[in-house]
Amino acid sequence: MSRRSGILEFAVLGLLREAPMHGYELRKRLNTSLGIFRAFSYGTLYPCLKTLVTNGWLMEEPGSAPEEALAASLAGRRAKIVYRLTAEGKEHFEELLSHTGPDTWEDEHFAARFAFFGQTEREVRMRVLEGRRSRLEERLEKMRASLTRTRERLDDYTLELQRHGMESVEREVRWLNELIESERAGRDQRSGPAQQDHTSGESGGSPRHRDSTRPDPSEDTAN
Repeated sequence: MSRRSGILEFAVLGLLREAPMHGYELRKRLNTSLGIFRAFSYGTLYPCLKTLVTNGWLMEEPGSAPEEALAASLAGRRAKIVYRLTAEGKEHFEELLSHTGPDTWEDEHFAARFAFFGQTEREVRMRVLEGRRSRLEERLEKMRASLTRTRERLDDYTLELQRHGMESVEREVRWLNELIESERAGRDQRSGPAQQDHTSGESGGSPRHRDSTRPDPSEDTAN
């Protein structure tokens, strides 16, 4: 399974954990909610859904009233199919949510993981955020070193493009610093004496942000 298809499967399972949907609804949510899937087609989605059904992680259900399904059949049209997460699919998705390996720090995978942070354990969120920050700091160091070596050989436009890429990475690092600070502040608050009786769970909720607008991690990051 390719990295791209693995990310798509993760996103589909995550969306269907929220509610059952048919293919059109899924594609719309993937396009609008997860920017990394803006340019993918039904030809990509339906093989993914078929694989998830085969694996027992999804089940197919008729999405129309019986009379509507019959009318569609008589008209030669395919009745809408609703995809629902199975118990095994929910368990599999929760296992994926707990994963914090290096692939979760990469550009596309991180964007998909971040979209489901509301369903992710706090400690897992912290590990993913810190790993992402570390990966970007490494990238930024390499970009600076490369710019230092090649600055005199670059024309003004290429130089400006490289600077823009560096600024994009620096901006995401600052954003990650704020997210990590908010997660730590929330954890400290929840572990305080006044909050002790209300802190049995560690998942759910959104971190606080200093700025109401935050960058889309699938965009604005130099590769």
